[in-house]
Amino acid sequence: MAITQAMCTSFKVALLDGEMDFSSNTAQSYKIALYTSSASLDAATAAYTTSNEVSGTGYSAGGNTLSISTNPTSTGTTAFLSFATTTWTTATITARGALIYQAGGSTPAVAVLDFGGDKTSTAGDFQITFPTADATNAIIRVV
Repeated sequence: MAITQAMCTSFKVALLDGEMDFSSNTAQSYKIALYTSSASLDAATAAYTTSNEVSGTGYSAGGNTLSISTNPTSTGTTAFLSFATTTWTTATITARGALIYQAGGSTPAVAVLDFGGDKTSTAGDFQITFPTADATNAIIRVV
């Protein structure tokens, strides 16, 4: 089993099909779910799954709803967007990676995040802070 950071291939197709909307006035919402080191997530991941999702105090299946902090924009030839920091409070969990996905419908996958190792919180905050929203660092970039 492995978690490999990637923009999901099905997400790229959904973008071209006009099925994803990240504007601030969208009715669509996006979530982030956490996974153990036993999970198998990569570019081929097509949708949210409960297989090897973390469990523990302060975490609910499906994860947290994300807020878009930077609406889609561009610099040069790169388009990008970002999400606000998300936190599971008073959580006792261990996660190796995460999946960003669209809530509702078939819960299509957007991106797989690899934390590079297990990250743990014990009765404390488990927080994901997204990188700077720019053409080089934003979590979602179309180059």
